[in-house]
Amino acid sequence: MTERDLEREQANKDLIRRAFDEWAAGIGGVFALLAEDATWTIVGNAPVSRTYTSRKDFLDTVIEPFGARMEKPLVPEVRHLFADGDWVIALFDGTATARDGKPYRNTYTWYMRLSDGVIVEAIAFFDTIEFTDFWTRVDPV
Repeated sequence: MTERDLEREQANKDLIRRAFDEWAAGIGGVFALLAEDATWTIVGNAPVSRTYTSRKDFLDTVIEPFGARMEKPLVPEVRHLFADGDWVIALFDGTATARDGKPYRNTYTWYMRLSDGVIVEAIAFFDTIEFTDFWTRVDPV
């Protein structure tokens, strides 16, 4: 069994905590930590479920159209952060108001692998039924 590097785990967890705090405050966020060649996998059957192989592809295909569908931005509320080796797991709730005036609420679990202070891989789980309803109901224009 390998020895855990608790200092590195705590530093990674603290980095992710700060990014979520900044996102909740509207002054930054987790996506600023993505490496240019990061992979981001959205699990499930949502219209955006697949593996993205670059920061740009993920932001252009998912995050920007998601934000364009919002009247008020998503605000995350972290329930728990867990760290193990290079991985940080975030369990959080996200709430927002869509452009059609309806609330958007979802619970997310993101598994993020860090290297030298950047996210190089992420795997995201969330309620794809809630997401798909929102994504197909609200026009991003």
